[in-house]
This record gives sequence, structure tokens and C-alpha cells, in this order.
Amino acid sequence: MVQSLDANQAGAEPELTDGFHLIIDALKLNGLDTIYGVPGIPITDFGRMAQAAGIRVLSFRHEQNAGYAASIAGYLTQKPGICLTVSAPGFLNGLTALAHATTNCFPMILISGSSEREIVDLQQGDYEEMDQLAVAKPLCKAAFRVLHAQDIGIGLARAIRAAVSGRPGGVYLDLPAKLFGQVMDAEAGAKSLVKVIDAAPAQLPAPAAVKRALDVLKDAKRPLIILGKGAAYAQADDAIRQLVEKSGIPFLPMSMAKGLLPDTHPQCAGAARSTVLKDSDVVMLIGARLNWLLSHGKGKNWGDAPKKFVQIDIEPKEMDSNVEIVAPVVGDIGSCVAALVAGIDGAWPAPPADWTDAVAKKREENVAKMAPRLMNNNVPMDYHGALGVLRTIIAERPDAILINEGANTLDLARGVIDMYQPRKRLDVGTWGVMGIGMGYAIAAAIETGKPVLAVEGDSAFGFSGMEVETICRYDLPVCIVVFNNNGIYRGTDVNNAGADPATTVFVKDARYDRMMEAFGGVGVNATSPDELKRAVNAAMDSRKPTLINAVIDPTAGSESGRIGNLNPQSALKKK
Repeated sequence: MVQSLDANQAGAEPELTDGFHLIIDALKLNGLDTIYGVPGIPITDFGRMAQAAGIRVLSFRHEQNAGYAASIAGYLTQKPGICLTVSAPGFLNGLTALAHATTNCFPMILISGSSEREIVDLQQGDYEEMDQLAVAKPLCKAAFRVLHAQDIGIGLARAIRAAVSGRPGGVYLDLPAKLFGQVMDAEAGAKSLVKVIDAAPAQLPAPAAVKRALDVLKDAKRPLIILGKGAAYAQADDAIRQLVEKSGIPFLPMSMAKGLLPDTHPQCAGAARSTVLKDSDVVMLIGARLNWLLSHGKGKNWGDAPKKFVQIDIEPKEMDSNVEIVAPVVGDIGSCVAALVAGIDGAWPAPPADWTDAVAKKREENVAKMAPRLMNNNVPMDYHGALGVLRTIIAERPDAILINEGANTLDLARGVIDMYQPRKRLDVGTWGVMGIGMGYAIAAAIETGKPVLAVEGDSAFGFSGMEVETICRYDLPVCIVVFNNNGIYRGTDVNNAGADPATTVFVKDARYDRMMEAFGGVGVNATSPDELKRAVNAAMDSRKPTLINAVIDPTAGSESGRIGNLNPQSALKKK
């Protein structure tokens, strides 16, 4: 009775909170105000409550596309993109995007509801039972599970720091269903939350490493700078421009680094790629890796001239991954480049004129050789005629975001379409993965507010095409151009062994534009470069969801685009 009287005298019952609200409060405390996902058990109510609390929650038609959206949101913002999925199958759908984010060094957190531990651990057959933490661990940078409401703040803080510190990557955060409903004192809950301070601290390079790199560059006769997407992610744009221009060294941008300096910059060697790789003697990599995209730094693409490599990367283990790095500079790109710029004084020797003149001459020759192909008005269109139109549109709208995927569509657009501003070209990245298109387009529109032009091969579009409904539902300024040549690589393969279509052939003369019309967007069927130009300009001006079915000659296209050499060939011939 005394305890009861004391409780009554103390006034109202203490205020409570629960797992739902603590997760929402932890996200908001750390400035994570957008979630990409698919609702379902056990996170449906969490999505509703997050939306009611002011977090923007975008619901997709498939978790993989939501995951790709979160991954590119991380790249664009330097904050971890958040993807929310249901348990087991939904988690697995999001896992491809999480691995993609880790491979590409994009900060992302995959948050998945999961089955109860006591049932999973005894393998008693719970709803969508799976040990998701164990499955995720090999495919991401870090993985955590939160079992108690009071640990939600710490759990999210650890996930944020893991995603963005050092070399960024994907993180998995496992939230069992019971966690959401756990109740605790509201005041104690608020105190348990963590605001992450300096999540990605600067990592300064050693002065000796900077001096060594400058000495190697200074002695070069045919130097080259290669800019990777890590350089673009770093948002050290001014420092990189200063380094390139003060040094006078030609630069070669990898595809997602295009626009860090305009592709039309006099030092850009993009149109002379083969020449500079083959003939250079000192190569400085900034946020680029000597992986398959650069032929591992060796072989015929690199020629016979002896090479010295300087590499700037935040990850020490990246050095010497394929060839010897004579001057490793370890640290964050902004700090490393700033240190190099500070070391280039007025006495810095310009690269020899015979080298810079040779690069400029080759670039001009290749641009002149390509120009007539980009101006053709063939019907049906070929890739060059269609891309020539889009090249002009991007030149007139340099602030637009370009999304690009496919085989021939990707390979040719990378070389044809010049970029003028950083982080405006988003594509398949290190894995060359298909299906990023609509997820990237949605996140780019949401995170930047800029109009988006998604240039898709018809095969690539098929991986995420249902998300055109999502684009229409949120009324996003996205114009999709599907290069439709009736198949994978081309639409003319024949199955000589039976009645089924060849494995690479799609429905002839498909009308992808009608998909967009079905959801209230604008659909256009373009059969000539002139029609394509009018349709894209109208879409970009109107900012209405638009899909243009660009009819491409079915005979256009080559096997696997420019990486056909990676496709194994049988040595046997049928008699």
C-alpha cells in the first residue's frame, strides 16, 4: 500500500519508448533522413512510423533496386544510404546491392528485419528463418545485430562509422522482429542514442610519402594521372583541379570520374586512352585501382615502355595489388592531393612538350575520326547516331545526372558523351553489374533534385524496369532512353537447333514506352535521331517521368560490348 501511495503521489507513470521509435530517433539524430526499401513483415509498421516522423521513405517494387538506390545515395552524399528490407528473401534481394556497394566503396547500410534468434539458432523453422548475419558477413565491410532496445543507438553508430570511415563500404544491420516492440523508459532511451562525431576522420599522408611521389613525378618524361571514382567520391574537386593544372600532366578519367574536370579540358586524355596507357612512363592513380578495368596495370594495353606507378589510396592493402607501386601515398584523397599541390612550387618542370603535344594530337585525331559517325541520321538508328544526339543534350544541360548501363550502350556512351561536372555520370562501376539503372535514377533525383537522363540497353533495363511505376508514383524528373535492338548485344541471333528463340533475342519490336504510359508517365517511340532529340529535350524541360523507346538497328552491337575478350570460347568445333 505504501508503494502504491508513493507511486500515486509521484504523479503520472514514466514516459516510455520502444524499438520502433528509438531506431527512428537514432536515424534522425545522425542526419539520415531518407530510406529506400520494400515494406513487409516485420518492418511494415516501422516504415509507416518513420514516414510519419518526417523521414522520407521510398517504397520500391524490388529490394535489389532499393539497395542500388541506397548505394548511389551514399556515393552522392558521403552519408550511408539506407536500404530497408524484410527478412530472408527480401534480405537476400538487398544483399547483391550491399556487396555492390562494398566492391565500389559506396557507404550503405542494409537494415533488415529478421526471425527470432532462439528459433533460428535451434533451426526450428520460424517464418523466413535464416541466420542473416552469418550470410551477410562475407559480402560487406561489417555486420552487426541488435538484440536489446538500449543498444540501438550504439548499433546504428557502429554501422555509420563502419560505412563511411577509411575506405567506405556496405554494412549490414540485423534487427530481429522482437526488437521493434521492446519497451524502455523514454529518458533512458534518449540517453542511449549516439550522435556520431567525425565519422570519417581525415587521414593525413606521411610527409616522406608525399616527397617520394613528387620526386617520381618530377623526373617523369611522359607522366599520366588516372582519376578514379574514389577521387570523385572524395569531393576534393578544387584540389584535384589544382594538382592537374599546376603539374601540367595529362589526365585520364575512369568512367565515374568523368567531369571532375571537363572532358573537354585541354589536358584530358580520354580520347587518347590507348596512347597514354601504352606510352606513359610514370602513372599516378588517384582513387583508382589497377583492377580488370585497367588490365591490372600490365599486358599489351600498357605497352612495352617501363612504368613507375604512384598511387593515392586510403587503403594500404591496395598498394602492390597487381604491380609494384614505387610511391604509395596512403591517406584520404583530399589530404593527399592537397599535400601534393603544396609541394608543387613555381619551379616545377612542365611535362616535356613532345609528350603533351603527342597526346593532344592523338586526342584531336580520334575526336575528328568519330565526329561524322555521331552526326549520322540513319533510320533505324545505330548507337553512334543516337549517342551523338545525347552527347549534344548533355553538353547543353551539364547539370543533369546521366545514368548509364548496358553492354554496347554502356561502352560506347562512356567514350561518346562528354561530362562537364563531377558526380554527374553514374554507371555500373567495378563489378559491371546489370540492373542499377532505375534504382540509381530514383536516388539521383531524390538526393540532388536535378533532372536525370537514364540511358539503358534493352537488356539492362529489364533488370529494373518495373521501377518505372515507382518513378511515376513519386513524380520524379527522370527521362529513360531504352536503346532497343531486340536483344542482348544484338537482335539477330538464330537458334538453329529448335523452335525456341535464340538465347540472346527478345520480343521483336517491343514497345517499352507503353510501360511508362501504363503508369501515367509519358511514353515516346523514337525511330530517328531527330525524333530522339525532340523527345529527350521535351522530357528534360517538362521534368515529367518519361520513357523513350529508341529503336536501334538489330544488327548493331557486338558480343559483350568492348569486353568480349572476357567471354570464354570453346576450342572445339562440331563436325
